[in-house]
Amino acid sequence: MPNWIGGECPACGEWMPPNQVRCRNCRTLLNEDLKPDSVEIPEFVPLQEVDSMQQVSPTGYYILCPHCEKELRINRKYVGQGVSCKHCAGSFRFDLSSPQVKPVAFYSDCPHCEDELRVAIKYLGMKVACKLCSGKIHFVPNSSE
Repeated sequence: MPNWIGGECPACGEWMPPNQVRCRNCRTLLNEDLKPDSVEIPEFVPLQEVDSMQQVSPTGYYILCPHCEKELRINRKYVGQGVSCKHCAGSFRFDLSSPQVKPVAFYSDCPHCEDELRVAIKYLGMKVACKLCSGKIHFVPNSSE
């Protein structure tokens, strides 16, 4: 790419010294090889470090059966429905707001390492690090519960 050799500006006629990129008077581009569209602007991609806190909702819950007190693993899709215990066959309504249902923990997949995590119920609503990969996770309650 040849440099500006010096001379009169093609737009305003002002004399410009050699190696100038733009005219000092009218700001006209003096080097034809440096057209504004010759530089490609890269697409913006957010850095993973900036957007590393991931919000995660529970996939399901570990609760104590109201009849036999044994632990059950129930998917969140059954919230509000009637379920039965696999140990004692006792039936009850799976409602997290009911005093009859006692959630002990919940489970969800880590968005960073994709391993399943069992998490104590006290961490719901908190920001924590994955115990397997140290990825940052914000456990948020499901909107329907």
